Formats: sequence, C-alpha cells, structure tokens
Amino acid sequence: MVCGGFTCSKNALCSLNVVYMLVGLLLIVVAAWGKGFGIVSSIHIIGGVIAVGFFLLLIAIVGLIGAVHHHQVMLFFYMVILFIVFLFQFGVSCSCLAMNQGQQEKLLNSSWGMMNNDTRNSIEKKLDCCGLFNNTQNLGVFMSDLHLCDAPCLKKSPCLTCGEKMLQHSSEALKILGGVGLFFSFTEILGVWLAMRYRNQKDPRANPSAFL
Repeated sequence: MVCGGFTCSKNALCSLNVVYMLVGLLLIVVAAWGKGFGIVSSIHIIGGVIAVGFFLLLIAIVGLIGAVHHHQVMLFFYMVILFIVFLFQFGVSCSCLAMNQGQQEKLLNSSWGMMNNDTRNSIEKKLDCCGLFNNTQNLGVFMSDLHLCDAPCLKKSPCLTCGEKMLQHSSEALKILGGVGLFFSFTEILGVWLAMRYRNQKDPRANPSAFL
C-alpha cells in the first residue's frame, strides 16, 4: 500500500531526524575520543565539531517533535536553524579534511610549549610516551622532557614520542569527523526542503474535508 503525501513526508522527516540524532552523537563521541587521546585543546576544530554535534542533536529532537505534531512554528525554526547548522558543519568538516600534518605539528608544538612539567608528565603517562617530537628544531625540549619522563614504556623498550601518537590519533579523528560531517551535511539540505514541503501540507486529521 502506497502512503499518502502527508504521511510519507511525515515518516521521511521523522526518519531523517533520527539519522541526524545518531550523526550528532557520533560527532560528539569521536571528537571526545580525539581529545581523550591527548589531542590538546589548541586544535580548536575538534571543539567546533563537538558544538556542531550538540546543536545537530538538539535541532533533530526539535524537528522530530515538530514532525510528529505537525507544529508550524517548530518546523519553521527547525528549517532556519538546520540551515545554519549545515553552513557551520560544512565549514568545520572541510577544515578537518584540509588540516595537514604540518599544521597539526605546529598546533601541538604551540600547546606543548604552554604546558608545565606536571601536565606533560601526566600526558606521557596516559599515552605511554616520552617527549613531543625528537627532531633538530625541538631537540633541547625533547631531551629535557626525556630526562623528566616517567612513562611505563621506559621499563620495557625505547618509547615512542607523544607527538607521533597524538598525530596518529588526530589524523584518524579528523578524517572520521571531516568525512562523516561533510557527507551528512548535504542531507541537511534535504531536511530543510522536506520540512518546508511537509509544513505546507494540510493535515487530514485536523481538517478531514480538505481532501474531499
């Protein structure tokens, strides 16, 4: 049995908002995972992804309620805010995909330089690594960090640098966040169009004679 226009639009909009809720949760979880692995707060893009994920989750809930009740005002604000979320999500996703390793290293170096020894030691123990980068530009800092390092890996074998581990996880996180965010940002245009179409349709339950 083929559903009517109003029912199809309602079901499609509800399903789309459930997808948005899942995407919002995924963006928040992956971004939090990235931060949890020592990707320091100087990579502001990851904080931006968490904000986008939160607002996407929030507006999806509003859209779901508006779709179920065919609430004109909620659907109007849903369309406007979802379009704004699309713009931010598209920009943040492109920034995630565009950030190369050199830029990540620069941000990590900048943040590492602002940390005190206790904070560095805490990260080294958490990631089981020593120092940030072992290269000519950071050799003095690296040797100082290595002297103070108390990570468990020192008892087993030569430790990896924290920079290597951070870059590995940051690259994975940025690729996932950028890819997922960019792909689903285009579906938000579909959500705006579908909400506009559904909002302008008459509810047969509210006015049964509308289709007679």
